Parts: sequence; structure tokens; C-alpha cells
Amino acid sequence: MMRSAVPSTRTHDLVLRGGRVLDPETGLDATADVGVTAGAITAVSAQPLTGLRTLDVSGLVVAPGFIDMHSHSHDVIGHRLQALDGVTTALDLEAGLSPVDEGYRQAAAEGRPLNYGFSASWCQARMTAVGGLPHGGGIAAGLRNLGNPAWQHEADARQVDAMLELLRLDLAAGALGIGVVVGYAPRIKPEEYLAVSRLAADAGVVTYTHARHLVEQVAETPIDGAEEIARAAAETGVHAHYCHVNSTSLSHTDRVLRLMDGVRAEGGRISTEAYPYGAGMTAIGAVFLAPDQLGAAGLTPTDIVYAPTGERVADAGRLLELRASDPGGLAIAHFLDENDPHERAFIDRALLHSSTVIGSDAMPLVWTKGDADPMAWPPPPEAITHPRTAGTFSKVLRRYVRELGALSLLEAVARGSFEPARLLQDSVPAMRRKGRVQTGCDADLIVFDPATVTDQATYEHSTRPSTGYAHVLVGGVPVVRDGTLDLAALPGRPVRA
Repeated sequence: MMRSAVPSTRTHDLVLRGGRVLDPETGLDATADVGVTAGAITAVSAQPLTGLRTLDVSGLVVAPGFIDMHSHSHDVIGHRLQALDGVTTALDLEAGLSPVDEGYRQAAAEGRPLNYGFSASWCQARMTAVGGLPHGGGIAAGLRNLGNPAWQHEADARQVDAMLELLRLDLAAGALGIGVVVGYAPRIKPEEYLAVSRLAADAGVVTYTHARHLVEQVAETPIDGAEEIARAAAETGVHAHYCHVNSTSLSHTDRVLRLMDGVRAEGGRISTEAYPYGAGMTAIGAVFLAPDQLGAAGLTPTDIVYAPTGERVADAGRLLELRASDPGGLAIAHFLDENDPHERAFIDRALLHSSTVIGSDAMPLVWTKGDADPMAWPPPPEAITHPRTAGTFSKVLRRYVRELGALSLLEAVARGSFEPARLLQDSVPAMRRKGRVQTGCDADLIVFDPATVTDQATYEHSTRPSTGYAHVLVGGVPVVRDGTLDLAALPGRPVRA
């Protein structure tokens, strides 16, 4: 349904003229003008609008910008890569930060191209309450300590209470839920996970979980990772979001998805998320990358590439050396072979499941020499990352819309924009104005060519930006204009609960 069939008499700051407008909430897919004023959409009309500036976008799609719920890309250079992938809001909800206000303050002080937000980090709260590690330090400290056993052991009641109190403080500061990376401390008591879920349920926010091992992977796991999430949703009433179901479930994806379907059928609130790649990226010190744990995911040391040097790990001895010398160093782990049709099918089924939204799991850039420069552009050869950082959303459009025809264009756009907004909006009212092309909504908009939009990043050339986006607006401000980044544009605003 067109929001405005009668031409408006007002003059808008900007008019996007004659594009194919997609609004996933209403199902609108029609040629229209879109008016933008003071950061908001002020008209969507089948009739011509008047603007102080007008961009002819005929032949192009105008859609809500993508909302990445799973982005560990916290700096300007990472945001720029994601902007060229159609992202207008980048949220770190799986890992999060604690204290969360530290992340918001830093982003506000430095400026960001994209809207940004964070969940409360169970991991960092636990590092302090259980491991005695300093509180805070941002994502760098989180990665550096991810493999530290000091915080990974079972907690006593006093430690759990202290950890929950830190999470309460973060929720009071506007955290967008609680990120629970239990897969990085897989021996904790299931009762602790339930306690965190109850806290989230009582606060009316979502949990975002990196699941622990499935029973098929580690028979002696304290609880099956998927069953744990399902149990929490059923027993506490929390909305439980299952992060990157593809990379933790692997060949057991179908069983996990059936379990989630069953919980939803009984009234439980569970959502899932996936990205279209067969490899993950994390700190090489992660507990599940220990040589004696690799078999759970069907890995060997040679399936791991240590990003700072680009070396494929030769053997268990070398893996132990790297884990000891640089536990926070990022590594790519090749779990599923994207060139093998059987293994590729697990990724496809996870991503195409009806409950799945798109989340990139974008990672910080690794600088292989010299000091990191978060303002550098274009990314120099010594800056590398996982290709999902630069290409997730465009790869979905290329592969699942254009090549496979498995999703309509409107469906694919919805999974990257409206569906994440809807998932969040009950606890984050600001999200009711995102993921939509409607009058009164935020002017977070992308304009792209559906026939050519594509990812360019590969494992060998991981920072190649996606192409096909003519314009990317964040709060009505062009971050990408005529296919080129505006390096002065830092219009990103905080998203808080």
C-alpha cells in the first residue's frame, strides 16, 4: 500500500525520485518518490515530490538500510566496509560490552558512519566477577581474555550474584539485551544460564547466545547447547536469540532448527540468525580451538588460518604456540566447505529457514604490520578480516535472490532490515522507526542496483568492498553518494533500550 498517493505540497530536504521502493512491513514494491527531511522519511508518494535536492534513482531499488545485529566491527574503518554492504545500523549483540556505557562514550566521542549499539556482555561481566580481571577495555580486552581460563570455570553463588549485578547496571545504562557467549565457557552450570535468562526476561530484553557444544559434538557437555536455549525460552519466558546457528550447529543444523520450531509452536520466543559463509573467525585462544577440542567441530589444525601472519596452522604443536603467544589473535576456522554441495546445503538451510535473520558476525580488522589506523581508507593490504565483514548482505542478494531464486528481493531485504527491527522493537522502541520505508521512520535508506549488487570480498582479499550501492543514507545523511564513500560523514547515532 502506498503511504501517500496524493502529491505533498511541502518541500523536502531531499527527494529520491522514481525508484523501486521496497517496504517489507507493508509489502510495498512499487515505483515511488521518497521525501527526506531532518533525518526522517517525510513522504512516500506515487506522485512527484518537491525537494531542495533531488536524486534520480529510476531503475534502482530504494529500501531500508540493513540492520546488522551481530557486528563486532566497532570502529570507523569497519563501519565504512559495512556501509558499502548496505548496512546503516551495526549492533554488537552476541558479545556486547561491559561496562556498556564505555562503548557508547567512545563511539560518540570519535564519531561513527553508522548507527551503533551494544548488549550487556555476560562474558566481560563474568571476566570481572568470576575471573578477577579488570572490568571493561572494550572489544580488544574481550578478545584478549577470551581464552583465559580464569573466568571460564564454574562460579559460586556470590560470583553469580556479582556478575548479575554488573549486567543489571548495564541494562540500566541502555544495553540492548544480554549477550551470552556460553560457547566460550562451555563448562559453566546450566543454572547460571537460566539465571541470566531470568534477568533478561524480567527486564523485558532479549538474550543473544553463542551456544555451547551440542551433545553430538561433545557427549559430556553439561547440557546440549540447543536444548539449553530452548529450555530457557520455555522456563523463563525470555526471548532467546540463537546467534549464527549455522556455524555452531554445522551438520546438525536441521535437528537444531526442528527443535527451535517445536519451541515456537508451543509459544516460546526463539529467533535464529545466520551468515552465508562456511568459515568462522574468533580469537585463536578460544576454548573450542584447543587441539584436543577441534574434533568436536570436525576440525584439524590445518583448517585454521592465523590472521596476523596468514599462515595455515601446520600442526597441534604450532597451534599451542600461537594460543600461548597471542591468545587474542584472530583466526579463521574453516568449518564447512562452501564448495562441497552437501556441506553448502547446511549453510543454505540455516539461512533460508523462516525464522532466520541475517547477521554478519563482522570482525575487527587485523593489522599485519604497523599500527592500526581506524581512519584509513581504502583499507591497506596489511589490514585483513573475514570476508563476511565486507560482504554478508550483498552475498545474500547475489546468491539467494539473483542466482538461486530462493528468496524474493523483498524477502531478502526484510531479513536484513525489518525482521531485525521487529525482533528488537519490543525492548528497544527506537527500532520501530527502522527497517521500514514509511512516513515518520528514520531515513536510514539504501539505493542499489538489484541486477549488479554483489559481494567482492574473499578469504584472500577480505576487505574488498561490496559494489552496486549508489547511495547509503544514515539519518538522511549520505554516507555513500554515487557509489563513493563520503569520508567526512559520521552521522551514526546511538541506539539504546
